[in-house]
Amino acid sequence: MRVSDKHNKILQAAIKVFAQKGFYSARISDIANEASVADGTIYLYFNNKYDILISIFEEEIGKLIQEIKNLIEAEKDPRRMLELFARQHMELLRDKKDLAEVLQMELRQSNKFMKEYRNTKFIEYVDIISRIIHKGQEMKVFRNDVMPGVAKRALFGALDETARLWILSPDNQYTIEEAASQISAIFLTGLAVKD
Repeated sequence: MRVSDKHNKILQAAIKVFAQKGFYSARISDIANEASVADGTIYLYFNNKYDILISIFEEEIGKLIQEIKNLIEAEKDPRRMLELFARQHMELLRDKKDLAEVLQMELRQSNKFMKEYRNTKFIEYVDIISRIIHKGQEMKVFRNDVMPGVAKRALFGALDETARLWILSPDNQYTIEEAASQISAIFLTGLAVKD
């Protein structure tokens, strides 16, 4: 097995274990068992459990950034780009439920992560929203008085909170697609240039 394959196998096992047991309750041996490797093998790739958590965030958010960039690259309409961003963010819940749970719940509960980690990938991720808003303003379809830095946090916050509730509540009254569509529509109405 190649080094990158084993690294990824350990990360995928850690995602599953963290989602099931929680970051603090999970042990390196749990991750090793899930990955079908010896405990010591984990330490060939990661310094500790915290290092694994950072790697999950960096690598998985990196993949999400690339997926979203690929999706919106072909789009010319910033309104459609914003819809695609919202949909892609919410579909993560359906397609990668364990990962969504780790990103939503476990990262927030790690004070060390929140204090020490310079989350450049997260900044890059939400900056996609501000770039879309800038583009819409340049094309005169979005209001110029809207500050992209504020709007990106507001949109991400709405998506993030909806995703968190989705994870915590198994009996949702709406689909992921409906949630993404509703959130996009609310923001697009607020961003639209008035005639």
